[in-house]
Order: sequence, then C-alpha cells, then structure tokens
Amino acid sequence: MSSKYHDWLAFAKKIAIQAGSMILEARQTASFERDYKLHHELVTSTDVAVDAYLCAQIQTRYPQHTILSEETFPDVSFDSLAEEQVVWVIDPIDGTVNFAHGHKHVAVSIGLFIGSQRILGVVHAPFLQETYYAVKNGGAFCNEQPIQVSHALQLRNALVATGFPYQKDALPELIERLSRVLAVCQDVRRNGSAALDLCWVAAGRLDAYYESVKPWDMAAGALIAEEAGARVGHFLPMLDHWPEVISGEALLVATPELYESLLATL
Repeated sequence: MSSKYHDWLAFAKKIAIQAGSMILEARQTASFERDYKLHHELVTSTDVAVDAYLCAQIQTRYPQHTILSEETFPDVSFDSLAEEQVVWVIDPIDGTVNFAHGHKHVAVSIGLFIGSQRILGVVHAPFLQETYYAVKNGGAFCNEQPIQVSHALQLRNALVATGFPYQKDALPELIERLSRVLAVCQDVRRNGSAALDLCWVAAGRLDAYYESVKPWDMAAGALIAEEAGARVGHFLPMLDHWPEVISGEALLVATPELYESLLATL
C-alpha cells in the first residue's frame, strides 16, 4: 500500500469511528429530531450533524479533494471532474430508519475514488462494534482481521439480502422480482443498511445482495465486497446519471459462483 493510500485509510477510519461515537451518544441520550425529505424519506438531526462533521474534517485535511455526500453535497457533477480528481463519497448514517427505531444495523460509510477507480472504503457499525475496510488490491478486513466471501456454490442454499425504496410506485415490479429470488434461494434478508449488507457479503454472512441504491449507500461497501472476492455488477441497464463505478442502480454483488445464476433470476 502506498503511503498516500495508507494516510487516507487511517484518516477515513479515524473520522468514521468518531462519527460512530456521535451516533452512539445521540441514541443513548435520545437527542435527535426527525424530519422527512421529499415528504417520505426519514432524516434525523444526527444524520445532518454527522454529515457536517465528516465534510468539515475532509475539507480541513484535504481542501483540494471533492466531496459527494448524502446531506451536504448530494449533486456533484462527475462530468466536470478531472480524471485524477480525488472524490470522497460519504453516507453519515446508512440505516437511518434502523437508527431512529433502536435497531443495530446502522453504519457510517466512507468511500474514496480517483477518476473511475474505487480506491478505498471504510464502513463502521457503531452498535455492532465492527469496522470494515479495504484498499484497492489490498484485501478486505473487519476489525483488522482479513475477511472473504462465503464461496457458496448453490443458489438453492444461498442467503440473499435486498432492500426496498421509500417511494412505493415500483413495488409491484420489486415484489415480483423478490418472489423469483425467494423461489430459488434458501432465504432472503432485508436488514436496512446497504453498506452493511455489502460488508456482510464480504464477510461471508450473506452470499449475495441486490438492490437499487444511491452512490453514497454503496461506494465503500462495493469495494470491500470486491476485495473480499465478490463479483460486483448490475442486473439491469443503468439509467441514472452516475458513472458506473459509483452507480448503485440495479446493484448486484455475489460470490463468484452464484453471480450468473442470480443475474439470470433477476
């Protein structure tokens, strides 16, 4: 690992863990307010506070870098960025509904890209006391221990995760797709945090994951899964405006042996 990558990773882990402490404190003291974006998507004052903290830390340490974040900078135009531009992609709380309802499947997600390359990812789960991370071509880790995918061979015995959007207009199509997956796999989980689902594929706790999500939901977890041996792709043509490397539309991540059969099912 280059010294530059090492410094970026150490910095990302440090601020992700500190952000996790902010989330823990907010939960313990019940000191957060709830609001809704676009009248349906839950956002809490802790999402906003953690987002502001992460962005401020990055801007102070690396003022020349660009930030794409869910709350503060959600509209970065990648078309205008130079190929060598460093971009941080952050989600202050992935699993906001879980956080607000006292569930533990909650994570801080920090990814870093240069041009079309995933460079590093850190996903910190404060309630689970787990920190996942990876650097390109360096393997994947959880709490400093190397992790790898399950290498499941049969879709019939696979545990697959997915999720559902806040907007409900596409539910009939989603339910029909879910029905097809349920018919051929062992079972399906809906945990409520894309970042952690991707890390759980990386750690072998899940065999596959599919869903359409935003870039900040998958930016870090996709690299962690990839570095743990998973295959990362898309089960439908991408129609959004994001570059493929950070597009979460129709995201499919699975152990290599299951990828093609699950892709055909979806």
